[in-house]
Amino acid sequence: MAYDLLIVNARAVRPGEDEPAPASIAVRAGRIAAIGPDLSPADAHEVVDAGGRLAFPGAVDGHQHWGIYNPLDVDTASESRASAQGGVTTGLTYMRTGQYYLNRGGSYAEFFPEVLRLAEGRAFVDYAFHLAPMQAGHIDELGTLVDEFGVSSFKIFMFYGSHGLHGRSTDQSSFLMTPPGERYDLAHFEFVMRGVQRIREERPELADGISLSLHCETAEIMAAYSKLVEEAGELKGLAAYSASRPAHSEGLAITIASYLAHETGLPAINLLHLSGEKAMESALRMAAAFPHVDFRREVTIGHLIATYDTAAGLGGKVNPPLRAEADRQALWRAVLAGQVDWVVSDHACCRDETKFGTDRDDVFVAKSGFGGAEYLLPALITEGRRQGLSLGRVAELVCANPAKRYGLWPRKGDLAVGFDADIVLVDPDRTWTVTAEASESTQEYTPFEGFELTARVDDVWLRGHRILRDGAVVGTPRGEYLRRPVSR
Repeated sequence: MAYDLLIVNARAVRPGEDEPAPASIAVRAGRIAAIGPDLSPADAHEVVDAGGRLAFPGAVDGHQHWGIYNPLDVDTASESRASAQGGVTTGLTYMRTGQYYLNRGGSYAEFFPEVLRLAEGRAFVDYAFHLAPMQAGHIDELGTLVDEFGVSSFKIFMFYGSHGLHGRSTDQSSFLMTPPGERYDLAHFEFVMRGVQRIREERPELADGISLSLHCETAEIMAAYSKLVEEAGELKGLAAYSASRPAHSEGLAITIASYLAHETGLPAINLLHLSGEKAMESALRMAAAFPHVDFRREVTIGHLIATYDTAAGLGGKVNPPLRAEADRQALWRAVLAGQVDWVVSDHACCRDETKFGTDRDDVFVAKSGFGGAEYLLPALITEGRRQGLSLGRVAELVCANPAKRYGLWPRKGDLAVGFDADIVLVDPDRTWTVTAEASESTQEYTPFEGFELTARVDDVWLRGHRILRDGAVVGTPRGEYLRRPVSR
């Protein structure tokens, strides 16, 4: 039987295999039909010569925020195009009720179908959603979200206890649009954990694909330190913002969350965007203290390649903040020691006018978050080689590991027979300079402006359809919503 596509003369990079292997990759009906060194071009309708370039599985970016600052339908189109530039073929977006995103409260039974409607037919990459139970009623909906909508991962934002998205907040209820009398606090976090564990126990065949993620910062610590830093006025810019959300607030939140996981019997915990040495140390201590909890540790590409000194201006404001060089190196030590499970972009397109408002010099006025999916794979390869990271480990960090945790295995995350034909050709010897102008994102700036990368994503296929040719997005939106776990 003929193949639809055959990529020849590639060097396949597979998770867990340190060195790439010469290979041809055959595609039929959107899946990988064969992979090996001796496949015949005569058996294919289309043949692409990789010219010795690296072939990676499509990256699974486990942490994005489509629709946070821009309309969801607009972001789905533009930011999925940016994702393709970074070798991302599957994006998982965090979504919640309240201000931002759709700017509405209520039940997920009413909210989530609108999310799906707005995204449908607009994405250039496959996509899924993590949802955050923001109120008591959402906990009751968890089983329905799994069974009817294929949502298998959930989130807690610990800092919303008395802190807004960008700084201090005294009006939690209106910001989160929660019902009168309800609090988004530690007790709610406990009940969310119990709810997630309950649905795991009720669905043992799906339990391995159901998990809870946490943004770990301590609201009270941040509120107090924000006041101290602003009143002192000694620090400016991103360094001031880092001091206002100090590293120990992450460590404390991780400790609290970990004990709650132990108390509630929930073993599937993802600790998101650990920003430096104290956060990582706390995460590892908690893993040792509670070995029955299967902790996964996430780091962003921004925290791996930039600091508050090297990022290009206040556009680098993000939660948790970019830290010092010592923290960046501590994260790399953890990556090299196998203590980090996956690397993500935390992509949140925030356009210039929204990001900076009327005062471009005040970091406490600027909005939090920035895009970066377009640099995920090339930046990790670039800095990874400097640090001594193998290519196979790169494939684990951005392909296989997030796919396995988030219920996308065995469709996503590897170059293997039966997997989706999500294939990324990377030129490992192409040096180029990051500019916001070259990005498909609608964000007009990047904190990585001027960074030099030494690997480029050239060509990308999504389920056998080319979506990137020589670095440029091509074709029409073919991205599909992924119900999880896919093994169902």
